[in-house]
Amino acid sequence: MQNAHSEVIESARKKFSKFRELTAQFGDEIAWETMLEGFPELQKQRMGPLLALPTLIEGFRQSIPIFNSIGMDMEAFDISNKGIDAALEIQKVCPYLEVCKEFGYDIPCHVICELDMEATHRAFPEMKGEILARQALGSPVCIFKYERPLKNAE
Repeated sequence: MQNAHSEVIESARKKFSKFRELTAQFGDEIAWETMLEGFPELQKQRMGPLLALPTLIEGFRQSIPIFNSIGMDMEAFDISNKGIDAALEIQKVCPYLEVCKEFGYDIPCHVICELDMEATHRAFPEMKGEILARQALGSPVCIFKYERPLKNAE
């Protein structure tokens, strides 16, 4: 578990470093788009099998051990309603809060979570995602809401 956590932190360091470098060279907008290059395809590989399940909550529940193995302490809740397949992902631990400061960022959200959300939306256009709460802004947890049209019963 510690090894997985260390890999996540090292990956985050690389991401913050690259974003800092690109922003200094080209500005935030170009840095953002550059960071997204190839990321939606990676999200399709990572998330595709989980999102192919009949409901979002089934996929999110299967991802809990992965997130927990890197120290994030995740919970997921089904909030499907009114023809919308929806889930809340709650992260009790944000491993990025400290590492972002090494690169001059007050919060990690733009470089990590918002980038992930955008890549996910580009990979799965039918899916909408929203960040409802952020530990970086004083919340006790990070809460992400995902929704898509309910799949038709076969």
